[in-house]
Amino acid sequence: MGVVLRGVTRRHPGVVALDGVDLEIGDGESVALTGPSGAGKSTVLHVVGGMDVPDSGTVEVDGTTLGPGGLDAHRRRIGFVFQRFHLLPALTVLDNVLAPVLPRRVDFDRRARGMELLEAVGLAHRAGALPSELSGGQQQRVAVARSLINRPGLLLADEPTGNLDSSTGREIIDLLLSLTGQYGMTLLVATHDLEVAASCDRIVRLRDGRVVADERITPAADVLDRLGGLRP
Repeated sequence: MGVVLRGVTRRHPGVVALDGVDLEIGDGESVALTGPSGAGKSTVLHVVGGMDVPDSGTVEVDGTTLGPGGLDAHRRRIGFVFQRFHLLPALTVLDNVLAPVLPRRVDFDRRARGMELLEAVGLAHRAGALPSELSGGQQQRVAVARSLINRPGLLLADEPTGNLDSSTGREIIDLLLSLTGQYGMTLLVATHDLEVAASCDRIVRLRDGRVVADERITPAADVLDRLGGLRP
């Protein structure tokens, strides 16, 4: 899914969260949103994911301009991964993966799809475990599997490594990039972690609700030098 933001502004009381943001993301691209806290990273994810509505400007996803109507259907086409895992403690790993589709009809075998995704994140052998029996990295892997249950074309990740140590965080971003390639998704990730950002195709830096830099990552040697100019 491609994403296009044109002149997107979002105000909260006393705060301009987004200030005329223009941004284009190609189908299948991985893009990192960086910048200090309050820069607008999460708000971009919210308006793209249909969890918030801009005050002005337009948001287009997969060729469709989002509006107040139809946001529920839109959200079902998007995968969400958050810093907090938001797993239901009384449900097994498999049932947590299936939770988004349990209340409604789907055109696929829920259990087979859930097990396929647990296999993809390396946790099929823990399908019957409870979240409390898993490490933080494993819980985030379950959350990633859950985000894919609807076969989304766009995956939105908000600080997905924020609650993890650096090694586990590296594993999670590698997993996200692998899965987006495997399932043909676009990835938009908000992060403070420059190593996470450097793994994506592009780094878009925000400050005070505005895009202040948009860098395409080149392989290998000069990545860290380029990141130095984008450091929060």
